[in-house]
Amino acid sequence: MTGTLPVIREHIVSTPDICGGKPRIAGSRIQVKHVVIMHERESKSPEEIVSEFPHLTLASIYAALAFYHDHREAINAEIASDRAWYEEQREKQPSKLKDALKARTANAQDDTLPPG
Repeated sequence: MTGTLPVIREHIVSTPDICGGKPRIAGSRIQVKHVVIMHERESKSPEEIVSEFPHLTLASIYAALAFYHDHREAINAEIASDRAWYEEQREKQPSKLKDALKARTANAQDDTLPPG
């Protein structure tokens, strides 16, 4: 079949004005790295991913995974960079809920009501 595009190009696109130019599934804002995280790190099958995002096709999920395997270093670097940014933000902005739970636990020792 001469003149046809490779299958991955039908499903994976990268445009500067959408998702910062990161590779994503065509017709969506689901980036390749998101599919990789769901599949590799959350152990979700391609079928499970499609069930969570019914606007995607099984072919597009497999294309995203194939794209990842062809560009593993770049996608892993992007995931690591996102994680580092998240950790940095987490350090800068402590959780108010976590602080409130710590305070509540500390004050629980002063509770004079019997259990039950």
